[in-house]
Amino acid sequence: MNYLVAVLPDRIQAEAAYLALEKEGIPTDKVSILGRGYKSADEFGLIDPKEQARKQSRIMMLWLVPFGFVAGIAFNLLTGLNTFPWAGDIGNQLIGGLLGAAAGYMGSFFVGGAAGIAFGSGDALPYRNRLDAGKYLVVVRGSESLTRQATRVLRQFEPENLQGYVDPAEV
Repeated sequence: MNYLVAVLPDRIQAEAAYLALEKEGIPTDKVSILGRGYKSADEFGLIDPKEQARKQSRIMMLWLVPFGFVAGIAFNLLTGLNTFPWAGDIGNQLIGGLLGAAAGYMGSFFVGGAAGIAFGSGDALPYRNRLDAGKYLVVVRGSESLTRQATRVLRQFEPENLQGYVDPAEV
């Protein structure tokens, strides 16, 4: 499935573009308007970058926390540090493991979360920002020929941005 996304500055232009697409014979069930008074980004299914960041952080946590625990114990064994004399040898190794696990958790939280926000959202974040700024999106989904036809129609409205996408799940 192909997608065509046009960013238009106001509601009037978005509605005019929708009507022009309808006049060209593009089925209305293939055209969506996103913005105030129409579908929201969540209703349409644009990826929420915060949710992607949480997901990435959880995935990294699955392997970083156990790795950090083992690395903390190994570090304590290799260096022979006796940081907490009251805990004994095994206690120091367990404390080192817990500190290593905590470091792994922090790494997954900061690095995984930042990577999820930076790379996990693709173009969804700029589109969400434009919707928050009061702009409107006209989205056409369908075959390649349908999106080509819609491109010709939407160029007449001089959109701020006109971008085509191919759904990677269907390639």
